[in-house]
Amino acid sequence: MTSHPQDRPRLTGRGRPLRVVPNDVTPGDVTALRAETQVAALGVTTWPPYGSAEWLNLSPDDPRCYVATLEAAELHRRAEAERQRLDWLMEHDPEEWWREITADANAHAATLGRTLAARRTAEEIRAVRARAQNRPPHQLRATPGWPPIAIPGQPGRYLVYGQENTA
Repeated sequence: MTSHPQDRPRLTGRGRPLRVVPNDVTPGDVTALRAETQVAALGVTTWPPYGSAEWLNLSPDDPRCYVATLEAAELHRRAEAERQRLDWLMEHDPEEWWREITADANAHAATLGRTLAARRTAEEIRAVRARAQNRPPHQLRATPGWPPIAIPGQPGRYLVYGQENTA
């Protein structure tokens, strides 16, 4: 799987040395703080994506190699934590789980609302077709100023204005 640098949440490396763990933080938050601190301590500002050809060409003792690995581990930890959170939510609050996992689709559908609302449903289309096929025959009437009308099923016979009763 390849990723573009702008698609990946990057460790900034701007953290200060972690000496005291703040109150009310989760173990995941502490792990993220620790990763930020390690990047800051190494003084690395750019590094290649983990597993890329550029990363494979780095020397094992190059700090960028370690930072890329650390970033991949942190991204995996975050993804796994999110998966576990959604699994827990599915077990304990299925309605909220459904609301959350469909939120993006619902937001996109809302942007299409007017377009979709203007379209006819398959049922409406079938009803229109059924009405069109079951229409009763209409009475032909000649109109003044228009040419004569050929009478269906009677070759050579025409309706002419003023002579409608002869048909």
